Amino acid sequence: MKIAVISDEGINISQHFGRAPYYVVAEVDDGTILNKETRDKMGHHTFAGGHDEEHLDSQGRRGYGQEAHDKHTMMAEAIKDCQVLICGGMGWGAYESMKNFNIDVFVTDNLNIDEAIKLYLAGKLDNLMERLH
Repeated sequence: MKIAVISDEGINISQHFGRAPYYVVAEVDDGTILNKETRDKMGHHTFAGGHDEEHLDSQGRRGYGQEAHDKHTMMAEAIKDCQVLICGGMGWGAYESMKNFNIDVFVTDNLNIDEAIKLYLAGKLDNLMERLH
């Protein structure tokens, strides 16, 4: 199994999916982290200068519309081999896009990547859906 975690610098969990420039991808087996690698992640920094309007749904949640979905698709390309994504926060549209790509999303207030992965593997990582916006 592979678990992706968003990060700004490769050590801590980023608080915003769209702004994070990296994924830390951990390959795990039988509750043990076998190895980790850092992958570049597309995000707001990649799409800067382009057309970037707020894509809100009828409930005022961010990240909806075809343009937003296309961006989420590009962001997910680097982790299409992962089954889980751990982040500190993200918009509802990104969350739903990741779910459509068969990636389970866990939103946490835990900042340490290794600790969050271990908690996930132990079934003890709380999924803080209230951190979605």
